[in-house]
This record gives sequence, C-alpha cells and structure tokens, in this order.
Amino acid sequence: MSDRKQLSDTTTADPNERPVAPAIDVFEDAGGITLLADMPGVSKERLDVKLDGDTLSVEGRVDLEGLQDMRALWAEVNVPRFRRTFTLSRELDTSRIEANLKDGVLRLRIPKQAHAQPRRIQVTAA
Repeated sequence: MSDRKQLSDTTTADPNERPVAPAIDVFEDAGGITLLADMPGVSKERLDVKLDGDTLSVEGRVDLEGLQDMRALWAEVNVPRFRRTFTLSRELDTSRIEANLKDGVLRLRIPKQAHAQPRRIQVTAA
C-alpha cells in the first residue's frame, strides 16, 4: 500500500461468539485495491459481504452439513465462522466493488474513484 491509507481493519469480536478473523492480503495498484480473504469451507450461500457507508464487512459460516451425525475426535477451530470489517478510504469507488469466491478464497476488487487514479497529462509544443 502507498502512503495514503486506503482502508483500516476495524474487526471487533462479540464476547458471546468469537468468529475467526480470516487471513487477508491487500494489494494496491494504480486502479484500486484487491483484497484476498482465506475463507475455507465457506460456500457462496453462506457468505455475506456488506457495505454500510464506508464500512465493508465480510462474514462467512463454514458449511457443516453432513457432519451433524459425526463426533469430532480433534477440532482446532471450534467456531466455524469468519468475520472482518474494514473502513474504506473515500478515494475508493464503492459502487463498483466486484466479489468472487473460488477455492475458499474471496477476492474483492475495489477500484479507485476516477479523480484518485493517476492520469497522464498531454504536453503540446508551441
């Protein structure tokens, strides 16, 4: 990320139910930012991506259907829920967010506003 802060993590945990914060990588280029969130076991139907003002929330529940009749012999993750929230910079165009879930990785592409993108100035000779 550049010197300008594009987003900030504002994850908070509910004391009664502590979701796991998914690992997230953030990449910036001239056109915007890309977030990659590891959400293993979360299906598209159990994924919720919301934007409220400048707050982006990502929440997903692991689909444990078919496992109700089984008893865990060993479980390292007890809460099958992921949650992260971010405050987005105003220079990002939140009306054009693209989201894609593939192989347990959520990819969010958030482009910059047109005025925040670098542009080349045409120079003429007089």
